[in-house]
Amino acid sequence: MQNYTAQVATKLNNLLEKNYDAEKGYRTAAKNSKSNILTDFFERKSNERERFGQVLKNEIKSFGENPNEEGSLKGTAHRTWMNVKAFLTPENDEAMLEEALRGEQATIDEYNEVITSEIELPQSTNRILKNQRDEILKDALNIKQLDDLQKHIS
Repeated sequence: MQNYTAQVATKLNNLLEKNYDAEKGYRTAAKNSKSNILTDFFERKSNERERFGQVLKNEIKSFGENPNEEGSLKGTAHRTWMNVKAFLTPENDEAMLEEALRGEQATIDEYNEVITSEIELPQSTNRILKNQRDEILKDALNIKQLDDLQKHIS
């Protein structure tokens, strides 16, 4: 049985991987977007996820554990798909917004799983995760609004 700190670090490392994937995914979307507004939005989101990752790394280290240093294979495959779709789909901004929303919803679910898991998190860790989740939730709503706007423009 893993000890408490290793269990918490494992959960945080899973979220860290998600943030690495999101950071790189948003950078990919920023490069492929045709809209300056969306490019700026995707770059801001990428920078936000990089900051989230740094905070999670520090939290993992505070447990005496080692943070993961890269994203998942699934995230790499997803970015490759986004690149291909950007070149093949005339409505690539809309498609990227839809993918971003799907990714954010999955990330929110993962944060909620960790926050409500049977392993009681230290109050400071719980606060960090709730703050990050709430920012992601707020941005998911912004993505939905941008997607709706993009559909009306098309």
